[in-house]
Amino acid sequence: MNRREAIESAVRILAPRIPRHEFEAVTDHALGSRGLHAASPETAAWLSLTAYIRHRLTDYDSLLEDGYDVESARFFVLDDMNAVLEEWGSPRRVLEEE
Repeated sequence: MNRREAIESAVRILAPRIPRHEFEAVTDHALGSRGLHAASPETAAWLSLTAYIRHRLTDYDSLLEDGYDVESARFFVLDDMNAVLEEWGSPRRVLEEE
C-alpha cells in the first residue's frame, strides 16, 4: 500500500461519511504538507482532517482576524469541529487540550 492509499484508508476510518470533495481536500493536504511528511498515515490524516474542519468549516480564521489568540479561537470552535466529526461518523473528537 502506498502513502496515498494508507492516508485515504485512515481518512475513511476517521470520517466514514465525509463528503467526497472534502475527502479529496483532506487527503491532498495530508500528502502535500511538509509538516506531515514524516508523520504516520493515521496521524497525517487526523491532523489534516482537523485542520480542514477548523479552517474551512468554522469561524476560526474570523476569530483570529478579530484579535482572538490561537488558544481562545480553538476553544470557541471546539464544539463546531466535534459536531462536524460526529456528522461525518468519526469515532474521535478533538479534545480541549489538543
